[in-house]
Amino acid sequence: MTRQPGPLSRHVAACVASLAIVCAPDAHAERADRYKPTNVESDRMNYDDLKQVNVFTGSVVLTRGTITMRGDRLVLQQDAEGYQYGTANGRLASFRQKRDGIDEWVEGYGEEVHYDGKTERLRFTGRAKVRRLEGTRVVDEIEGAVIVYDSRTEQYEVEGGTAAGPAVTGGRVRVVIQPRLGDGAAAAPAPSPGGAARPGAGPAVAPRPAEPR
Repeated sequence: MTRQPGPLSRHVAACVASLAIVCAPDAHAERADRYKPTNVESDRMNYDDLKQVNVFTGSVVLTRGTITMRGDRLVLQQDAEGYQYGTANGRLASFRQKRDGIDEWVEGYGEEVHYDGKTERLRFTGRAKVRRLEGTRVVDEIEGAVIVYDSRTEQYEVEGGTAAGPAVTGGRVRVVIQPRLGDGAAAAPAPSPGGAARPGAGPAVAPRPAEPR
């Protein structure tokens, strides 16, 4: 039976999707990737020509343009239209892809990662984490039991739950959004009445709101 997200999880997922649209520049996954050849390295391969299914095992690395997909095992299938579908799993499988036209990357991790080449949707399950990077700087980071990322619409669906493990999120969705300061924002906080600001001090952090009872 599929676990349905609770009201709080649905609310957080909606908020994250909205934030992704508002805060992220107008860019999508690298469009040229769909026209690049797929390369796979692994220790072993089993190919079923009738079903058009490849099964790779042992330190699997798939690359296609800017896409990199890793796992202990990868099942790769291609339909009659030429679209590819990959499912990687292992201790922690991963997916990484550049965003089109800008120096930004989206990367995600999970015990299982499924990529749908036709809809360009990714599904991460089990200790799932997705983050967006500007160069090497992490801009946004999301953790949950299940994360679905649509690279065409730049939207996320996030669900908490025990599948994420108590050591990761405690059964709740976790979101970290870095501040985006405009060019006119102050470079450093103003000195307090009691004295000068401490050199290197970062911006003040607002207190965390109390958990709802």
